[in-house]
This record gives sequence, structure tokens and C-alpha cells, in this order.
Amino acid sequence: MGWLGIPFDVAAVDTPEDLDTPLARDPESLASALAVEKTDAARDEGLADGALVLCFDTIVVHEGLVLGKPRDEADAWRMLRSLSGATHQVVTGVAMLCPDADTVRAFSVVTDVAMKPLSDCQIEAWMAMGTFMGCAGAYNIEAQIAEVTTEECYQNVAGLPLCHLYAALREGTLGCAPECPIPRCDAALDRSCRLGPRVTS
Repeated sequence: MGWLGIPFDVAAVDTPEDLDTPLARDPESLASALAVEKTDAARDEGLADGALVLCFDTIVVHEGLVLGKPRDEADAWRMLRSLSGATHQVVTGVAMLCPDADTVRAFSVVTDVAMKPLSDCQIEAWMAMGTFMGCAGAYNIEAQIAEVTTEECYQNVAGLPLCHLYAALREGTLGCAPECPIPRCDAALDRSCRLGPRVTS
């Protein structure tokens, strides 16, 4: 968010994040719905007063199955073993609520991610770092056990689809879009994204 050059605060809301719903058949709709639930909770808790509220939720989809955060170590191990050496999708839902607005705008972004082949020792080493419980699919891309091509959005996997968010804010269809510069992720990540320029143009 800092790369957008706009002031922001971070807050957490408690929502059920139920993945066992009919929406699981449509992961993009599910991710959007989960983000909207967070927006509704933020509004109920008074966090939306006078501010543009942005909420996000990320799920992992592999072979038609939706993976959220692992329940325990055994669940994390199962997820990582399943993802090892395979391509899966990371889906992030984005919900945007303007001050004093009733309408929430929501959309989803999908990124193909290739998980490196993982040995048992590599899985154990990653899990020993202790951060896997808070990650959809039991991993984060910063750990370099998975990768995306330059045609895919790295930031969508790392946290939020920054260029897509920039494009949505720039559209100003909700009447409250802040002025912000085009995000420049490449220099910080030492990569050359080919998707970002298309999304932000």
C-alpha cells in the first residue's frame, strides 16, 4: 500500500471465513464474498467512518479444491505435499467501500503459481520457521518455495493485487478514488513484471 503513496491504517476484523459453502465451486466469487464480509464487519465496528475501506481475502485453489489457512501442522503438511511440484491458483478477493456509501465494489484476481518440488526435509525446514499457520495453502511466496512468471501478479500472491487495485482506484467509479502514482514493484522485487503495465495503462 505504501507504494501507492496514499496514507493508510491497518485494522483487523473477525469474520468466519467459511470455505465450506456452495461458493467454493466458484473460487473467484468466494474470495470476493469473503472480502465483502470483512468490509461489512469493518462497517459494523465503525472502522469505515470517513474513510475508504479496502478489504482483502486470499484463497488457494488446487485441482478444484479450495485451500485456506491450515487447521494444524498435519493439515499444513497435507497441503504442502499436495502442492509440491504442481501449479495452483491464488485468488485474492478485493472489496472497496467509500465513506458513507452503501455499495461495496468487489472483484477478484487470479494468479497461477508454480510450487517447486518439495522434499520432506524442505517442508520440515519451511514449517520450522513457524509462519505457515497464517498462510492460505500453508506457504508464502516470499519464502521462495513457489514462483510466478512475469506474466502473473507476484503481489497478488504476496498480499494484494497492487496494480489491479491501482486500476480500480483510478477508475473512480465510486466517486472517492484518491490520487496515487502507478505502483513500482519491479525495483523492490528485482524482477520485470509484464502484467503490471497492461493493467495500469
